[in-house]
Order: sequence, then C-alpha cells, then structure tokens
Amino acid sequence: MVDITEGIRKAFLAGVGAVALGAEKTAELVDSLVKKGELTVEQGKDLNRELTQKAKETVDGAQDSVLRARLSTMTPEERAAFIDRAKELASDLDAKASAAIKVPVEADSVEDSTKE
Repeated sequence: MVDITEGIRKAFLAGVGAVALGAEKTAELVDSLVKKGELTVEQGKDLNRELTQKAKETVDGAQDSVLRARLSTMTPEERAAFIDRAKELASDLDAKASAAIKVPVEADSVEDSTKE
C-alpha cells in the first residue's frame, strides 16, 4: 500500500514539475512574441492569464487524482480518521489566518474615542 502511494506521489510531483516548466517556457515565448511585435501587450497578458488558469486546472486535477488514489487504498475507518485530521488542520489554518488579519488597536486611540 505504501509503495503505491509513494509511486503516485512521485508521478504527481513529476507532473507538477512538467506543468510548471511548460508554463515558464510558454510565458517566455509570449514575452518574446510581444517584444517582436507579433502580439500586443494586451494579447500577451490575456494569453498568460489563460495559460496560468489552464496550468492551475491541470495541477488541481492531478491533486484530485492523487487524493482519490490515496483514499481508495484506505478502509472506511481510515478515511474517516483522515477526514477528521484534515478538518482539524483546516480549522487550525483558518484560525491562524484570522489571527494574522486582526489589526492591533493602540491604547491611545481607544482612550481618545471614549472622551468624545
């Protein structure tokens, strides 16, 4: 079971690397075409946005495939424990994100607002 998961993980990482490399080379090509005047700057931006979106979709699809493969090797009990752990991690990340967003209020500004 571990060998299958490791093989899938390696295939996923290789796929992500290939997508990233392809996206990088494509962006270089688009920049080159813009510099040569064969594409307008706006067309280049549009093409880069489209390529970035397609790369993201490819990576997301690969992530889903890896997750599905991993879940398929688990028992129902292992899947339930995995889901519970994922929920805990997501909750922890959400808590950290909201704590980072909070802006500290300075004591002087609180005192000034109560005097009015």
